[in-house]
Amino acid sequence: MVTLTVKRKTIYTILAFAVITVILTAALKATSAAQVFGGKGFKKLPIYSVGRDDNKISISFDCAWGVDYTDELLTIMREENVKCTFFMVEFWVEKHPDYVKKIYDEGHETGTHSATHPHMSKLDVTAIEKELVTSSAAIEKITGEKPQTFRPPFGEYNDAVIETAQKLGLYPVQWDVDSLDWKDLSAEAIKERVLKRVKSGSIVLFHNQGLHTHEALRSIIKSLKAKGYEFVPIKELIYRDGYTIDSNGRQLKNS
Repeated sequence: MVTLTVKRKTIYTILAFAVITVILTAALKATSAAQVFGGKGFKKLPIYSVGRDDNKISISFDCAWGVDYTDELLTIMREENVKCTFFMVEFWVEKHPDYVKKIYDEGHETGTHSATHPHMSKLDVTAIEKELVTSSAAIEKITGEKPQTFRPPFGEYNDAVIETAQKLGLYPVQWDVDSLDWKDLSAEAIKERVLKRVKSGSIVLFHNQGLHTHEALRSIIKSLKAKGYEFVPIKELIYRDGYTIDSNGRQLKNS
């Protein structure tokens, strides 16, 4: 009798554990929030790259300080039939509305890079929201389309930044391939660095003011095309729902 009772307890324990496992698995699959398990709780993460079965990747440019090489970049992408994403700071948008319109009219995505390029993880929620709302409005005023993606300045973020962006309908985006063009690397060094790191679903970071970016870009695009990669704006690369983000920031479609 004692043996039977022990066996029943064991069976009940196993069944309870199985039920809890099923419930937790379903909950994880159902969520589309940018969360990964991290110690005492869940840490919010932006999208660094996307797990895809195809060879789609995205090129992105941060725009904050000038337009010196922007025409050259646009010419290259037009000639190579490549569409990308430009993340724009509000004061850049206000200073260069003609470039905002030109970028948008040529079929590129216009995302927000904040209003004043602050360290957003140091701001409270009200200030974060203002940065995103006013910068998005400035872009929409010119393009007629509300930005769908957001890249935090300096790559800095915390849970409040991610949650506020998501609440406003923005997908927070980082990168998994940093060209380091802001360090004024040579065109060859930029090319070598990018080609060595790109994989399916990669998001590549450039700056429209990179000193040698325009010199490296065409060769990078041609080399990646030769490897079978297809270029799309970030809004076409990411999943909109039914996804999770792993500890490396890779967005994965739920099975």
